[in-house]
Amino acid sequence: MKFRKEHDIAGEMMIPVDALYGIHTARAMENFPLSRRVVNPSLIHAYGMVKLACARTNHQLGYIENGKAEPIFKACEEMIAGELDIHIKVDALQGGAGTSTNMNVNEVIANRALEIAGKTHGDYDFIHPIDTINLHQSTNDTYPTALKIAAIADIKKLESALVKLLEAFQKKEKEMTDIVKVGRTQLQDAVLTTLGKSMGAYAEAFGRDRWRIYKCEERLRVVNLGGTAIGTGLAAPRKYIFKVVDNLKEICSFGIARSENLIECTQNCDAFVEVAGILNACASNMIKISSDLRLMSSGPDAGLGELVLPARQAGSSIMPGKINPVIPEAVTQCGMKSLANLTALSQAASSGCLELNPFMPLIADSLLDTIQILTGAAEILRKHCVEDMKAVPEHCAAHVKGSTATLTALVGKIGYAAAEKIAEELKSGKYPGIKEAVTDMKLMSAAEFDEAVSPEAVTRLGSVEAK
Repeated sequence: MKFRKEHDIAGEMMIPVDALYGIHTARAMENFPLSRRVVNPSLIHAYGMVKLACARTNHQLGYIENGKAEPIFKACEEMIAGELDIHIKVDALQGGAGTSTNMNVNEVIANRALEIAGKTHGDYDFIHPIDTINLHQSTNDTYPTALKIAAIADIKKLESALVKLLEAFQKKEKEMTDIVKVGRTQLQDAVLTTLGKSMGAYAEAFGRDRWRIYKCEERLRVVNLGGTAIGTGLAAPRKYIFKVVDNLKEICSFGIARSENLIECTQNCDAFVEVAGILNACASNMIKISSDLRLMSSGPDAGLGELVLPARQAGSSIMPGKINPVIPEAVTQCGMKSLANLTALSQAASSGCLELNPFMPLIADSLLDTIQILTGAAEILRKHCVEDMKAVPEHCAAHVKGSTATLTALVGKIGYAAAEKIAEELKSGKYPGIKEAVTDMKLMSAAEFDEAVSPEAVTRLGSVEAK
């Protein structure tokens, strides 16, 4: 293998001659073998947008010559398209507030632009990673700006996935509207409801998630690009500071805006914590609803058995015929991982110090990982579970027939004392079901009983007052 020699403040290193990365990336690879995961691709693609905006602005203001500008623009566009992902080598977790990521990006764009210009890798006299690609910038304004762009882009995908998921539950609400089931509180029989109402409640919960997540863009749209090191715009021309965000807005097509207080926007990360709270709610709903689906599909013979979930794979290497609720189980784990990520994010955001938060890499990794995990969870819950799950009406009816929850539906008609007496008779085995008991005891006719436990009656808001 052939090498080229590069140097930095710490000395010299030999870099593979064909590598697009340089000495700063190589040192980070040595220093941070931590998570063994590379930087999230969404952040890299957004970083390409930021670098393109900066390069365009510097070219428009005369700081980058024509002969260099086009190769740089092309390299940035390739990074945006994901064509340079393989060259981003640094670990997702790193010291230095993200400087290693910024330098990896700078070096890759510089060397790719040198290729496009017909130059050799490392010919930094022509295009330099710092003096050209990082001109009028700092990690401290480019990194959080790239993170916000990446988060907005990924959040739009999560919102779309949630819309499709809630629509799938709405469809099940209509399909199951006439199936009466036992409603349970504290896992005990409580009152009658319908499977349709349960599905509608899940749709409503994800509908709230969708709306909250849609509003996340407002929390993330204000960026500190142009603020350089601590928000004072040190070493950046005033014209550049006022122009660079407009260029970025045109590139990413999001409604971003330059912060009116670049110093504040550089040092504080509470916007990410606010978004984390919204994602926390979504993760909590994912866990709760997945748990409900698992419980309602338990059995098939010795559990609740009210639902049948799609059989996705064999459930056991030792128990023949066993099918597990693997999709809700996987979605639950996604929710749990998200909650853990968001706790780490909040701790990192609160640990910022003075004019900067040095823990931006953990914030970025936690935030983007969570958005992507929840997006995947919403997609598989819809495609592999909700769309093809079926009700088991006969099991629901069997539960209704002998449950004290059915007596609750009759209290308004027969009184609490009579209902309590029927419960005692059922325990003694005198009657096979509640309908037989109330008709035999002349408390209600069969028709009156059927009306009292009909889907319309058990889902009616309040009781109908006699005129």
